[in-house]
Amino acid sequence: MESKYIRETYCFKTSRVFPNDVNNHNTLFGGRLMSYIDDIASIAAAKLCRTNTVTASTDSVDFLQPIHPSDSVTLEAFVTWTGRSSMEVFVKVIREGLMTGERKIAATAFLTFVALDENNRKVNVPQVIPETEEEMQLHQTAPSRAAIRRQRREESKQLAGFLTTSYPWEQ
Repeated sequence: MESKYIRETYCFKTSRVFPNDVNNHNTLFGGRLMSYIDDIASIAAAKLCRTNTVTASTDSVDFLQPIHPSDSVTLEAFVTWTGRSSMEVFVKVIREGLMTGERKIAATAFLTFVALDENNRKVNVPQVIPETEEEMQLHQTAPSRAAIRRQRREESKQLAGFLTTSYPWEQ
């Protein structure tokens, strides 16, 4: 399978923050931003493998700066690293003051997607080639995030085996 440049997976989305997008602190509702993040990350993943993908995990969403109604929010997503059938996608969220032009990193996120065929079986994905300093840094540090992800998944499986599936009203 031929490798692809990370730049081939780049996607961008810019939105304005409207009154129905904010929480009681008058900042962009975190759930709305998380939805934007998953949406754009899924597009980056599909651009790499050109097949169906599913979200396997959201490793982290770090909210670094509030996003206000006077801001626009731009999301930039790209695949940073691949395994056999999995892809790590990085999403950078930039807030821009519409009156001032000031830009700040408002959030960052790492998600993992898995490529599937038409029968929902895992398929191999191309490796990615970093070119910019940002891409190289994210690519080089991805294996350590993947190891943490595997450990966390095992811990989650163990926890799931302990948890009950009965509802409180059934006890």
